[in-house]
Amino acid sequence: MRRFEDILATVFGVIFVVLAFVVTVETLVRKLFNFSLQGADELGGYSLAIGSTIAFALAIVGRNHIRVDVFHDRFPRALKALLNWVSIVLLAGLAVLFVIVSWRVILESLEYHSTAQTPWATPLIYPQSLWYAGLVLFMVMAVIFAARATRLFFSRRIDELNEEFHAKSAKEELKEELDSVKDRQAARGDGS
Repeated sequence: MRRFEDILATVFGVIFVVLAFVVTVETLVRKLFNFSLQGADELGGYSLAIGSTIAFALAIVGRNHIRVDVFHDRFPRALKALLNWVSIVLLAGLAVLFVIVSWRVILESLEYHSTAQTPWATPLIYPQSLWYAGLVLFMVMAVIFAARATRLFFSRRIDELNEEFHAKSAKEELKEELDSVKDRQAARGDGS
């Protein structure tokens, strides 16, 4: 799972580094030569749509979806397990709904040969297909996680369910970040 998460994070990063480069070039060309490349804003919109779906999948793998859990830690183990199970099942349901609704968008774009209302007049089926693929990826991950949580819930493996599906605490996030810093330092060979 870690390798998969690294691949997704890399794709996400590449999308936004390329977008930053395009926006920088667009800004410089406008300022220096009073000329526009046209389309930086269009690429920005596509990047945000596609990048957000990748972020959804990354968040579910890393348990980074936000939940309001003010009282969660004070509840009994069984109630925590029920809430953790319900949250992942509802998230999977939402992901399925996203895929169903977005499929209708794809079909309409195909039917009407929709194009972007920009100078490029990009056929919308291309960026929408990447957006849809990201939503499908999110849905698949959510359904897999919901199935795992359901199996744990109905086999009464409450502690395992709570371990795998509770929202990350601030301490866990800090530990992950410190471990990441150590790993980067070790990779550079500084050790400091």
